[in-house]
Amino acid sequence: MKAELTALWLHTSRRRHIQFSLILVLMVVSSIAEVVSIGAVVPFLSVLMAPEQVFQYQEIKFIIVFFEFKDPNELILPITLIFILSAILSGVMRVLLLYATTRFSYATGADISIEAYRRTLFQSYSTHISLNSSELINSITNKTNTIISDVLNPSLILFSSAIIVTSIALVLFAIDPTLTTVSLFGFGFLYWIVVTYTKNKLEENSRKIAKESTQVIKSIQESIGGIREVLIEHNQDFYCRLYRKSDMPLRKALGNNQFIHGSPRFLVETVGIVLIAGLAYIMTFQHEGLESAIPVLGALALGAQRILPALQHLYGAYANIKSSHASFNDVLHILNQPLPESVLHDSRSNMVLFKKSIHLKDIGFFYDKEKGKSVLKNINIEIPKGACVGLVGSTGSGKSTLLDIIMGLLTPTSGDLMVDGSLINSSNISSWQKHIAHVPQTIYLSDDTIEKNIAFGVHEDDIDQKRVKLAARQARLDKTIESWTEKYQTVVGERGIRLSGGQRQRIGIARAIYKQAELLILDEATSALDNDTESDVMRSIQMLRKNITILIIAHRITTLKNCDQIYSLENGKLQEKKYSDLD
Repeated sequence: MKAELTALWLHTSRRRHIQFSLILVLMVVSSIAEVVSIGAVVPFLSVLMAPEQVFQYQEIKFIIVFFEFKDPNELILPITLIFILSAILSGVMRVLLLYATTRFSYATGADISIEAYRRTLFQSYSTHISLNSSELINSITNKTNTIISDVLNPSLILFSSAIIVTSIALVLFAIDPTLTTVSLFGFGFLYWIVVTYTKNKLEENSRKIAKESTQVIKSIQESIGGIREVLIEHNQDFYCRLYRKSDMPLRKALGNNQFIHGSPRFLVETVGIVLIAGLAYIMTFQHEGLESAIPVLGALALGAQRILPALQHLYGAYANIKSSHASFNDVLHILNQPLPESVLHDSRSNMVLFKKSIHLKDIGFFYDKEKGKSVLKNINIEIPKGACVGLVGSTGSGKSTLLDIIMGLLTPTSGDLMVDGSLINSSNISSWQKHIAHVPQTIYLSDDTIEKNIAFGVHEDDIDQKRVKLAARQARLDKTIESWTEKYQTVVGERGIRLSGGQRQRIGIARAIYKQAELLILDEATSALDNDTESDVMRSIQMLRKNITILIIAHRITTLKNCDQIYSLENGKLQEKKYSDLD
């Protein structure tokens, strides 16, 4: 776990490092306050039981001389006040330390969650299509919460408890070295037995929690995401069983860890009480009598009352960290994802201009390097600025893959993508993508207003409402929107569930038009539209041709009738076609 904590430390900011250093100082001050409160017990109880004996303590003679105390009873009030103040100081410091450590752990947890989310979003498209969304969501949300509650907080508690246990042990050792040594050895031996017995079970539970928590999210995502099919096929019981199959072992593992975490406390506290009772019994038979032993017993009892919870916190912190080991590693895996070169460098120094043409030179691509089956083979095509290019081919022929390469989402296995003579690579890909607007066959809509879905990803204060309305008009959606009560403030529902397929498609087209990009890519973007609406939308798009270049994968052949170039893609090879040759 040391290596994982070191890796986590490297992912935290300098500000958090400074805060952690200040918390360490606060831990030391808090432990000193604990020591003072325990050390004050001996003179406090001594002055209550036999104030005249206090005058014999060499350690406080300078206080007696300084304040010119004559009567032993005069010591009762100041010693009592000192004891009360030390107890108050100790309590205040503990509360302050709890506040500081809690704030620090949750602030650090927020940093980690945000960084994990950021690194995930900046990964390449090829990385995203290979990742499991349930695992990502679980790691970024639930597992980062686990790091806060079961790693960061326990780690701080471990540091604090270790300092407090050491400080209190030193004070108790000064009071009674033999009893303190025996007690600490006994308590330490008990916790060593518990750790040895439970560590494998904690590790096993950590793996189970990491795995089953992902499966729980997966079953929810799949059932809610396909709710229409679930309702039609009456598959509710199937998904309930799937959910139960993951949730039950998850809850059982969490419950087992909680029991392992808390149970040793009762054993150790029982042993502590028995030890003090036995000590009191033995001291009654000593020649000094119980009266002289009460201050020592009081100090040991108070020390035990403080040190036993600290020992339990030490063990509890260890148990929490151990039980979250697998989830911790999953989050670290996300945090260790390398950021693309385009994120690490200033994109302004690698600007891509699109004034002349897009050139694909000997492009080849395959998804599975082991099988080596090529999706694209030696693709050569030049697309002039302002052209309208159509692409046809059977399902699975590689049309969308070719567009993904042009958009910079996929890197060709061989060959080069050139724009105005500049090679598109990892250093300038983000600059190239600013020229592109993409309308896929399936439009993603957020659970927000029409306006925000058209101006997708634009801050509310920066939305140009005139551009939104113009884009809606060109997508032949404005009359429909104006007929609704809330107009452009109409909420579309999750994934646009409140809209028809054609309306969702036209919002996607309006979104692309709003961006005012120089390259518009339509990947079967009009497939959900009826013939008349498609014709209207395509006429509007054709009117934009003086400003933009258009690439179209068409569902209907008639969509391509105004294209300047048409290409057919079959078996990974590209052939130029005429509109009259299309079936």
